[in-house]
Amino acid sequence: MEKFDVIVIGAGAAGLFCAAQAGQRGKRVLVLDNGKKAGRKILMSGGGRCNFTNLYTEPAAYLSQNPHFCKSALARYTQWDFIDLVNRHGIAWHEKTLGQLFCDDSAQQIVDLLLKECEAGQVTLRLRSEVVKVTREEHYTLELNGSVVQAEKLVIASGGLSMPGLGASPFGYKLAEQFGLKVFPTRAGLVPFTLHKPLLEQLQTLSGVAVPSVMTAEDGTVFKEALLFTHRGLSGPAVLQLSSYWQPGEFVTVNLSPERDLDAFISEEREAHPNQSLKNTLAKVLPRRLVECLQLLGSVPECTLKQLNSRQQSELTQTLHSWRVQPNGTEGYRTAEVTLGGVDTSALSSKTMEARDVPGLYFIGEVVDVTGWLGGYNFQWAWSSAWACAQAL
Repeated sequence: MEKFDVIVIGAGAAGLFCAAQAGQRGKRVLVLDNGKKAGRKILMSGGGRCNFTNLYTEPAAYLSQNPHFCKSALARYTQWDFIDLVNRHGIAWHEKTLGQLFCDDSAQQIVDLLLKECEAGQVTLRLRSEVVKVTREEHYTLELNGSVVQAEKLVIASGGLSMPGLGASPFGYKLAEQFGLKVFPTRAGLVPFTLHKPLLEQLQTLSGVAVPSVMTAEDGTVFKEALLFTHRGLSGPAVLQLSSYWQPGEFVTVNLSPERDLDAFISEEREAHPNQSLKNTLAKVLPRRLVECLQLLGSVPECTLKQLNSRQQSELTQTLHSWRVQPNGTEGYRTAEVTLGGVDTSALSSKTMEARDVPGLYFIGEVVDVTGWLGGYNFQWAWSSAWACAQAL
C-alpha cells in the first residue's frame, strides 16, 4: 500500500492548485481523477480561452447560505496573486468586459501552468482512477480500481454536477454525507432558461438575436448584460447571471432598451417623421427581427407614428422596458457552468477548509456551497479556497 501525506480527489482547478501548493510546501501529494485528462472543465471554459479570474472579485459576487464564509480565503489569496502567477508563467491575457480576464491564446495554458506547478511540487497525478471506497481510522484509506492508497489528509476537490459530459458526479456530496457533513440541495447555476411552448414557438424566429438588456429577478437582483434568444429559450450573460437567483415558477423582468427612453424617443420621432411606421421607428433602436416578432405577438401596433395614441404608446413602452417572462425551467446540469448548493460551510473552517468534526478532511472549490457570478469568479474561488487549504495541510 502506497502512503502519502495528502491525497487530493479531483484534477480540476481547485484540486491541481491545492496539490501544487502543498507539494511545494514539502508534502508528498497524490492527485486522483476519474477522467482521461487533467483540467477538462478548464479547457472548455471561456470558449476555450479560460476566464481565469475577475479584476472585481469581492465576496458580494458569491451566493452561499453563509455569505461571510468566502471572505477569509478571497482576502488571503486574491485575483492579483493569481494574475501574478499567470504573468510569471509568461501567459498573455486580456480583459474582455466587466473585469473578465482571458488567455490570449488558449485555456490549455492555464492547465499547463497548473501541471508545471504540480511538477515543481513533485506531485503524483493519477488519471482514470476511480475511488471505490474511503475509510478513516488513523489515516484515510482509499480503495481504487486496482490498488489501495493511504494518507493523513484528504482533500475533496471533485467539483459539482454541472457538465456531466466532462465527468461531473455527486461523489463529493456523498463523501461529505458519509462523514456526517450536511449537504444543501443542489441545482444548476449560470444556465440558460427554457420557455413554455406557446411563447417559445412565437419567439423561435429570434434564435441568434442578441440585445443589450437589464434583467431583474423577483428577489430584486439586477444584471445589466446581453440577452440572447435561442431555439430553446433565453441565454446570454444576463440570463446566465440571473438563473442563479431564479426559482421555478417565478417571473423575470427584462428591459429590452436599457440605453434609450423609448417613450421620449417615439415622441421625438413623431415630431420629425409623423408618417413613419412604428415598426421602422423601433427598428432604429432594436433588432428588426425582434420588432417584427413583437408585432406578431400584438405588442407593437401596425400603424404610423401619428396614428399611435398615447395609451398605445404607454403600453408599448411599458412592455419593452419591463417585459415579464415566466421561464419554463433551465437547461439543467448539461449546459450549466456551475452547481449551486453543496457542502454546508458551517461544517468547515473558513480559514483552512477543514471539516470541523472530521480532522484531516478538507473540501474546496465547487463542491462547497459557494457559487460565484459569471466571469471568472468561480475560478477565483477555486484558487483562493485551494490556497487556504494548502497552507493548512
